[in-house]
Amino acid sequence: MISALIEEAVASGARRGPACRVVGLSVRTVERWRADPAGEDARHGPHHQPANALTPVERRTILSTVTSAVYRDRSPHQIVPLLADTGRDLGSESTIYRILRAEALLQYRGRAKAPERRGPRTHTATGPNQLWTWDITYLKTPVRGVFDYLYLLLDVWSRKIVGWAVHEVESAEHAAALFRATCAAQQVDPRRLVLHADNGGPMQGATMVATLERLGVLASYSRPSVSNDNAYSESLFRTLKYCPAYPRQPFPDRLAARAWVEAFVRWYNTQHLHSAIRFITPDDRHAGRDTALLLARRAVYLRARHRTPARWSGAVRNWKPINAVRLNPDHEEVAAPARVA
Repeated sequence: MISALIEEAVASGARRGPACRVVGLSVRTVERWRADPAGEDARHGPHHQPANALTPVERRTILSTVTSAVYRDRSPHQIVPLLADTGRDLGSESTIYRILRAEALLQYRGRAKAPERRGPRTHTATGPNQLWTWDITYLKTPVRGVFDYLYLLLDVWSRKIVGWAVHEVESAEHAAALFRATCAAQQVDPRRLVLHADNGGPMQGATMVATLERLGVLASYSRPSVSNDNAYSESLFRTLKYCPAYPRQPFPDRLAARAWVEAFVRWYNTQHLHSAIRFITPDDRHAGRDTALLLARRAVYLRARHRTPARWSGAVRNWKPINAVRLNPDHEEVAAPARVA
């Protein structure tokens, strides 16, 4: 079963080494299984219990003690020190928790509502100008501790920077003005747009919130203190600040900062081959030229395989367009690699 899954991943374009590491195996182990006529998992697991494992009697003693009338209303963190006061040591808190969990004896019993673990809100874009995300980052100035602030609006589906501005302060007013100007420049109906941001002050400032409500925009926000919920903007800022052209010294003035950002945005949108969208420029994808480009690349690979089939052990590289992009997909969702003939 495991061997079949690994071979399916390799046939879909994955490398054998990473595919083996995902299931916790080495490449050599999988090769040894493949050489065997049975070709299946040859692991048998441990042949004996650990020397320090609890005996059945000790396990029953812990269960009877923690469920007794004296201790049943207390947590293991309280039970352990109380037992120590009586000269008894049955096990650590983690040991008791593990046993209670195995016996399905753990449940929330407080008067308050049980805490809920909510995942981030998800959104799906199937084309440009459906889902935007934005954030603010600082740009160094010659004065230590004083910064200019770069506002960037990103289209999640195409990865195109659709709007930007550099200001001396973080401000909801500046953000609202940039958003209105970007909608006008992109000829976007705000009522069909989802705008995602984190929980910073400018993002939830009164002016910005009022602007979004007046325009009919569906506002989306990250969970408090969770930067990964705005991963597309964070990734863009990393690309910006770690690219070779980013100045090592502070920008001499705001005009210089704006000129540099303008050049970066032009390069990023029109020349940068983005790895998450099959190495297509954001501008080509935003304009719908990516499908023809990817079909042409696929044709090149198919001709190469037809010309020298002995050099191809599997399918050609996957050049299929990415049709849908999700913001904060559920952890349970695992995107299976597409097969390419």
